Amino acid sequence: MLLPGLAVAGTVIPEAIRVPNGGKIVLSVHAKGDQIYQCTLESGNYAWQLQAPDAVLFDGQGREVGWHGAGPTWHYQDGSEVRGRLLSTVDLTPDSTISWLLLEAVEHKGKGLLAGVDFINRINTQGGLPPVSGCNGNHLGSEKRVAYSAGYVFYTK
Repeated sequence: MLLPGLAVAGTVIPEAIRVPNGGKIVLSVHAKGDQIYQCTLESGNYAWQLQAPDAVLFDGQGREVGWHGAGPTWHYQDGSEVRGRLLSTVDLTPDSTISWLLLEAVEHKGKGLLAGVDFINRINTQGGLPPVSGCNGNHLGSEKRVAYSAGYVFYTK
């Protein structure tokens, strides 16, 4: 299901995760890696909780250009980094893939391309959902990696 929104490289960005007041795209990459989950106990219930992503970033020609990790943080080949804070989500296919996101940049490092980023979209997600079983008293604290891929679009105001 696609919602009305803005088209980016052939993908419609749903209204709920569009960059406020528009924005200029400075980088679009494809990520391939894992979502890392840990078995936790909260209020008497065992559940898989997201710990961090661990993914390699690729440009449009399939060349490795950076990586994505905890924070969430994106690291680009020029040494620049951006850390984001979640603003909103859209679940297009909640039974088969993780949410599409809008994040706001809250910290920058380095002087490269990501130094001027204000917002990030995660789109075109595949996989990455938490495991459906195996989190119980025998597995408390254990981690599982779940494969995912996504597009990330970086914007300036």
